[in-house]
Amino acid sequence: THGVNSTGSCSWKIYVKDGIITWETQQTDYPSVGPDRPEYEPRGCPRGASFSWYSYSPTRVRYPYARGVLVEMYREAKARLGDPVLAWADIQADPERRRRYQRARGKGGLVRVTWAEAAELIAAAHVHTIKEYGPDRVAGFSPIPAMSMVSYAAGSRFFELIGGAMTSFYDWYADLPVASPQVFGDQTDVPESGDWWDAAYLMMWGSNVP
Repeated sequence: THGVNSTGSCSWKIYVKDGIITWETQQTDYPSVGPDRPEYEPRGCPRGASFSWYSYSPTRVRYPYARGVLVEMYREAKARLGDPVLAWADIQADPERRRRYQRARGKGGLVRVTWAEAAELIAAAHVHTIKEYGPDRVAGFSPIPAMSMVSYAAGSRFFELIGGAMTSFYDWYADLPVASPQVFGDQTDVPESGDWWDAAYLMMWGSNVP
């Protein structure tokens, strides 16, 4: 019983044997809600319960990947100009090259790159954008601080330091932020099963409802 806008921040215990993740259980470290109502424990959904499987899945992405055509252009420009920011600016200044890698989106063609090169390319794009258009043209978001403030503060502090625009993680749920207020009049108020305790009337509506 978790909302469709779950950001995967529930706390879990992960068990390791001989260096291998074997299974997981829901954590029980949430504050008490008081003696007059059921506790939230345990809290967690199938997303967290699949952690051990996902970690060793053959489809898991373990390394950074970037669009091959962009990587080729970036490496060529950097070798020619000797500076990551100048290399990125050189690509952006050429409409044809810019359209070339933009049109490749959604068509695969990703190649594995090193962590250092991935970070360098991202940093170069940030620096160029800030120099050319101003810091407020860089926007991003962090997940909700459900259990750990570090998960939220790492991203939010970064945008504060560079002067970027901090958006809501909720904005990225496709048509959900628009559809829910228009249909129901609220911003996807998806209570957990703990809220059932306060209900005077419950109606289960949906498909495959047990």
